[in-house]
Formats: sequence, C-alpha cells, structure tokens
Amino acid sequence: MATLSATAGMELPDDRAVWHPHINPWLIAVSVILPTFMEVLDTSIANVALNHIAGSMSASYSEATWVLTSYLIANAIVLPLTAWLGNRFGRKRFLLGCIMTFTAASFLCGISVSLPMLLAMRVLQGLAGGGLMPISQAILMESFPPNLQGAAQGLFGLGAVVAPVVGPVIGGWLTDNYSWRWVFYINIPIGALSVWAVQQTVEDPPWVRHSDPGPLDVLGFSALAIWLGCQETFLDKGQENDWFSSRFICWMAALALSGFVVFIIRELRADKPMVDLRIFRERNFAVGTVLIFFVGFLLYGIGLATPQFLQLLMGYTALAAGVATSPLGLGAMISMILAGRLAAKMELRFLSGVGYVIFLIGAFKLSGVNLFISPWSVFWPQMLAGLSMGFLFIPVNIAATAPLRRDEVGTATGIINLMRNVGGSVGIAMVSTFLARRAQVHQSMMVQHFTAGNLNLQARAAALQHYMALRMPASGNGRGPATGLVYELLQQQTHLLAFRDLYQGLGMIAAGCLILVLALRRARMASGASVSVH
Repeated sequence: MATLSATAGMELPDDRAVWHPHINPWLIAVSVILPTFMEVLDTSIANVALNHIAGSMSASYSEATWVLTSYLIANAIVLPLTAWLGNRFGRKRFLLGCIMTFTAASFLCGISVSLPMLLAMRVLQGLAGGGLMPISQAILMESFPPNLQGAAQGLFGLGAVVAPVVGPVIGGWLTDNYSWRWVFYINIPIGALSVWAVQQTVEDPPWVRHSDPGPLDVLGFSALAIWLGCQETFLDKGQENDWFSSRFICWMAALALSGFVVFIIRELRADKPMVDLRIFRERNFAVGTVLIFFVGFLLYGIGLATPQFLQLLMGYTALAAGVATSPLGLGAMISMILAGRLAAKMELRFLSGVGYVIFLIGAFKLSGVNLFISPWSVFWPQMLAGLSMGFLFIPVNIAATAPLRRDEVGTATGIINLMRNVGGSVGIAMVSTFLARRAQVHQSMMVQHFTAGNLNLQARAAALQHYMALRMPASGNGRGPATGLVYELLQQQTHLLAFRDLYQGLGMIAAGCLILVLALRRARMASGASVSVH
C-alpha cells in the first residue's frame, strides 16, 4: 500500500490505493471543471456590467455594487460548510443540487425586473455557487492517484485561475453587443451540460456513503454567517465609507471579529464540528492556507489594478482593457499545464518559490509604467504574472493536502477555497484603498512645488494660459481652462505614481511569501503512488 511519510517517521495509510472510481478519472475531471469554471466566472463577469445594471434598474452605481457583494457574501458562507453538506447529502447529490440551483438562479437574475429581485437571486446564486468549487476539487482529488495529482490539479486550476481573468472580457463583450442580462444567461447551457456530465461520471466513495456528519450546529453556522457576511461587507464597503471613520464599518468589523471568535471556539469544542479545524495541526496545511490566501490576494489585486490603470489613465474601454490584460489568463493556462507536469518530478517548495519569483519580476516590470507605454509594455509583465499562478496554485495545494487523511480532504478543500476567496476580497479592498491614499500623498507632495517662486512653473502656466485664450476666446484670458488642464495633469501624475507604488508593493508581498514557503515541510510526489512529506 502506498504511504505518506511524516516528519516523525510514522507512516500513515494512504487509502487512495484502496478505492478507484469506475469511470476514467479524466472524464470525471472534465465533468467537475465545468461547474467550477461557471461559478468562478460569475465572481468577475458582472463587474463590467454594473453601470448598465444601475441604469436599467434606476439605481446608483453604489447600489449596483451590491450585485457583487451579495454574491460574495453568500458564496463565502457556504464554502467552509461544503464538507459537512457533502457528507450529509452525498457529494454527487449535493453537487448536482448546487449546479441546478445555480443555473436556475442565473436565469432568474437575467429576468429580474428590479434591483431587490436581482440581489435576492444573486444571494441564491452565491449560496449554490459556494459549494461548487470545493466539492468539485474534493471529488477530483479522490478520483486520481497521488502520482497524477499534479496533472489533475493543473487541469482543475485552469477553471479556478483563468475564469476570473477572462470574466471581464466575456462580460464586456456580452454587455456591449447584447445586454447585461446575457452575463447571467450564459450560465444556462453550461449548467445543463454540467448536470448531464456529473450524472454520467461522478460517484460517491465508500467513506462518504457511510459517513455520519451529525446534526447541523446552529450556533456554529450562525457565527460563521455573521463572521463572513460582516467581513465581506467590511472589505467591500470600507473604502467607500472611509473605513473606521464610518460607524457602519466599525459595527461590521466588530461583528465580524465576534463571529470569528465564537465560530473558532465552537468548532474546537464540538464533538462533530461542521468544519474540523483540527486539521490545522498539520503544519503543511496551516502554512499552505496562508500561502493560498496570498495567491488570491496577488491574483485579484493585479487583476483589478491593471484594467483600472488602462481605463483611468490610458483611456481604454472596458472591453479593450479586458483584452489588453488577457495575457494574465494566457500565462495562467500555460503554467497550469506546465506546473502540473513538473509537480510529479520536482520538489514542491521549489516550484512554489519559482512562482513567487516570476510574479515578483512581472510586478516590478509593471512598476515602470508611464503614460506613453505601448500595449506590449503591459503584455509581457501580465504574461509573467499569469505564468506564476500555476506554480503558486498547484504545488501549494498538493503540499497542503498530501499529509491529510482522505476523509479530511473535503474539509481541507473548503477551507483552502475560502482562504483564496478571502485573500481576493482583501486584495481588492486593499488595492482600492492603497491607490486612493497614495494618490493623495503624491498630490500633497507635488503641490508643494506650485508656488509663486517657481519661475519655471510660472512661465509654463503663462504660456498655457495664452494658448487656451487663443483656442477658447469665450474663456476670456484663458486662465480657467489652463488651471483646469494643469489640475488634470496633476491628477494623472499622482495616480500614475500611485499605480507604480502599488505594483512595487505587490512585488514585495510576493518576496515576503518566499520566506513563508520555507516553512513548508519538504514535499515531493514520487513517480509511484505516494507523496513524501519531510
């Protein structure tokens, strides 16, 4: 029987060799990747359609952002519960129920006639979507022997990493050429195909069929819902409400912290916890979840920053910005395949370190952007950032879950996906806040040079004022338009410097993660059917 070698020298049974699915595991992989891609796509595809949704629903843009927030809150609440729900109802039955509910909710989102109806359907969609990715990943990991985990995780990672990158491109094209409603209708054929594929290929392993998850812990679930719901609201609305200067944001932070503390205490004391937090005793899993958090932070952070830069400072349309940043997805596709193959041949910590180094190089190349760059100046750094994702996603997933028992995999995948989502939410919130604050800092520093004693500035201002007076006679002496143009140029430069600082900051975070990688135990997939962890 294959074994997992632990640090203490004790050999733990690896029951991957005991049970095998009756269907070819590669067919199972395709079946579970379809709903995963559909669900992850929905976390970003609606971003570029918010203005259109707000206009058609007679709502403000701020109100329309709840289309995103409501989905993310509901999604986050279900993520850690997927192992319990899968054991309670059976993984195949639970997965089918999630797909069908998600597909039906997508249709109802598309036909919504008011913002409250749309938000209610997005909550239903998020609740169903929250279980899709972790339960699909658990099924995938159970269906493949350890020596094929790298290739399987690479294929699965295509849906997890590429979908949020291509989402804005697809969403922009559908919105511009058809309607924002097609952002949701696109899920219907994918959902129908997924139901058929899962029905034909997926089966529950014996430990799921005979599991006893116990009754639902109402207190634990309530604490979990309060924690994740308030945390997501805190992150999503923090910058908009100026963070802790807002009483609403302070309440959200306090409730999130309280819910988190109650949830942790409850789950550690329960005989049959909904989320078995004891798996954090395994060092590789504990470190791996932190690394996955930063994978989400970096992926969503750079995925948000570059389109904003291109639209805000370079004048790109939403669709053009999505196309210009598509190398991020292309690089991720390539690296998922490459890292999946290399994971079976090389030490996993080394592969993860390579990923952070590649991201570091891409981020620092982006930190040299200016207002006169060509699309190629963005293409190659985005390609590098995308290439890093496969080396970050696959080795860390394998190293984190390899030492766990097979019946712990469902809980592990739920927690890992939750940490990736939370990392993405924190990344988005921090990017928005950092850009706004750094732009203010640079503006306050630059205006110090706007003085009467700056003769060079005065000469240029006089020339610009004369030019505007000739071009715009109705303005009189041209002082008003000239002043407005100077302020616009000042805003451009301060935002440019803020973006450069941001890319440097993301690079420094990646450098810090290199140190954290060393905390992982050495792990390597053998050519046979084992994963060795030292």
